[in-house]
Order: sequence, then C-alpha cells, then structure tokens
Amino acid sequence: MTLVPGRTPAHTGPGGGALDGVLLPAKLIRRVISGLPTGLVVLDAADRAVLVNTVARRMGVVRDYEIAVAELADLVQATRRAGRDHEREIDLPPVPEPPLTRPRPDQEALAVRTRARLLDSTGHVAVILDDITESRRVEAVRRDFVANVSHELKTPVGALHVLAEAVAAASEDPVAVRRFASRMTHESARLARLVQEIIDLSRLQGAEPLPDLRPLPTGDLLTEAVDRNRLAAQAQEISVVVIGDGELRVLGDEGQLVTAVANLLENAISYSPRGTRIVLGVRRSGTTVEISVADEGMGIAEKDLERVFERFYRADPARSRATGGTGLGLAIVKHIATNHGGTATVWSAEGAGSTFTIRLPVFTAGPGVGAELAAAAGSDEAGPAADIAMDGADASALAAGASEGTDGAVADRNGKRSGSAGPSDGTRGAIR
Repeated sequence: MTLVPGRTPAHTGPGGGALDGVLLPAKLIRRVISGLPTGLVVLDAADRAVLVNTVARRMGVVRDYEIAVAELADLVQATRRAGRDHEREIDLPPVPEPPLTRPRPDQEALAVRTRARLLDSTGHVAVILDDITESRRVEAVRRDFVANVSHELKTPVGALHVLAEAVAAASEDPVAVRRFASRMTHESARLARLVQEIIDLSRLQGAEPLPDLRPLPTGDLLTEAVDRNRLAAQAQEISVVVIGDGELRVLGDEGQLVTAVANLLENAISYSPRGTRIVLGVRRSGTTVEISVADEGMGIAEKDLERVFERFYRADPARSRATGGTGLGLAIVKHIATNHGGTATVWSAEGAGSTFTIRLPVFTAGPGVGAELAAAAGSDEAGPAADIAMDGADASALAAGASEGTDGAVADRNGKRSGSAGPSDGTRGAIR
C-alpha cells in the first residue's frame, strides 16, 4: 500500500490500489499503531527509533531513541546483514512500574516473540514484539500438570499391582487375603477419588459458565459441608463448632460452594490432632461474606504458605500419603472461589493451627433465609465424638478472636492464640 503524505488508503485491492477511494488521515494511522496489542518499533539506518508504539514503550525496549536490549539489537543487525526477516524469542528484563525506579523483586521477565523486518533499501527496520509470557506460563502449567498426574496415578496403580500379586501368592491364607483385599479397596478408592478430582479441576479451569446460579444461605452450605465430614470427625473424636450468621447469602452454584467448604473442613480434619476442635465460621465484612475453617493442628511453615493452593502441592507429603490426600482439594477450593468472584486465603503458623478463608460477594437482594443453621443447634443426631456444643465462655473466646487484625485467629480454652477462626458476631447456631 502506497502512503500519501497525510493520507493513506483504508482499503486496498489485490494490486495494492485504493478501494472506493477511501483514505485514512495520518493522525488516525498513528492512533491505530499506538493501539496495537503488539509492540512496534521502527528504526532508521543509524538504529535510532523513529516510531515506538505504546506497548513497546511499556516493554522498555527503547531508551533515549536507542534499542535498550542487546539481544534485540543483535537481531536487528542480523536482519540487515541477511536482507531478510529474522525471528527469535527473547526474555526482556522487568520494567519498573511507575513511580518506582527499580523493578520489584518478584517481577518476572517478559517473554516476547520478536520479528525484525527490513522495510526498504534505505535501512529502515520494523521490530514487532508479541508478548508470549502468558502462553509460555500456560504451556509450563500444562506440562507440569501432565507430569504430576502421571506421577500421582502411578502410586495407587503400582500399589494395586503389588497387592494383586500378594493376594495371588497368599491365596491359601484367608487372613492375609482379607488384609490385602482391604488395602486394594483403599487404593482403588483413592484412585477413583484422584481421577474425579482431576475431572472436577479441569472443569473449573475450563472457564465454563457456572450452572444454576441462585442466592444461597450460608447456613445451608455449612450444614451440608459438616454432614459430608461427620464420620471422619467422629473417627478422630474431633468436634466441629459452627458459629456466625447463617442467614447471610451468596450468589452461586450450591454444589461447587459446598464442595469448597467441605474440602476445607476435610483438610482441617486430616491435619488436626485427635480430640481437638475445628471452628467453622461465617461473617460479613463490608460487601463480602467470609467463610473460615480454623483448626488446632500442626500449622503450615511460612515457606509453604504461598504454594498450598497449587495443584498436587503438599506441605507434608508423608502425612498426605497417610491420610489419602491427593493434593487437589485446596486447588479446587481456589478455583471455585475465583469462579464465584471471590478469593481463598490462608493464615497459619507452625504449632498454632491454620485458618483457611473463602471470601465471596454478599448477596443482598431480598430478605435473607437460612434459619436452618440456628434450628440445627438443638439437634442431637451426632454421637459424642462429633458433638459440637459450646458453653458461653467458649463462644465468647472464639468470637472475640475473629477480629480483623488476626484474620480470624481465636483463643482456645486456656486463652492461647491459635489458628482457629470465627465471626465476630458470636454464635448463631451449632450443627451436630
């Protein structure tokens, strides 16, 4: 396309001629170039930048009209010498974010696919920069996911193979056969659970629209989550205390949100000592509803806190194998919260327990429902192992600890600060 000073054809035919006589002003062309999603730099024969669009400036590839990245300058020189286009992937150094003068320590390099093209015989070269940081990250995640899935599937499959051989070798020993068959049942259940959680996580990450969005009383969500984990709590003689305003509502998919809370509760039970207590609390904080699960367990080391929501990551792999954990439960919680416009966070300290919190936008249209939570306080269905009644002193201590400053940390019976959590509005009901 031939550029006319000040104006250029907007539509061209196969031969490069203007269609319909429509011309674009140079000012509009500059706006188009500035608004391109890719970086663009045009260099003259002396390698001075005569055109730099907004994206390229943000990438920091030009400084004082000169190319500021040595690898990029080498690519331009190679293009001039060969007289043809050259393409290369380059990692650009992090660019400070205004008003900072230095990059943040956690800033990562920017991965770009760079293409240099000779424009004319006078030596002008166009450099086009496509940001591929996200696509590279997604590819790395995909590779890690496949590797992790393969590794995780090998464990129960290998165990089943060994156990099957043991059963065959001990076919005349009924006691050994029953013992090995019990282990095979355990491993097959673990394998089935792992496969199902992989499917669930894939669906959550697939950006599929949420089904059946409707206002949900948090009391119902908490009741169902406790019911799912009742037997596990009874087996460990762990009491589950439910406090807060069960009439608060959130907009979402009931199945997913129950799964998120149940996963947090299951995780707390797995990592809590026998005979301890878990607090499941709900409260409103501004425009969000906070659902917290706090335990009195071993806690999480500071170095592991940033990674606990990663797929297959386990702070204590040996303990996870003993409890049958897959390493996907918290990742599912994170994605469910994100898909509902919320967040999932953790507070923990070694030896002081952990508090996992899901924050979701509060639903305020219409009167609240969910009296089931309060009504459940008088139920006597559970046995002593899962009994979760609280006396007045316990309720006060637990509620008092859920202040903003400690993100839901509460006091135990002896006044010691622990990782337990509960809303600040006191007890509204206890689920048995």
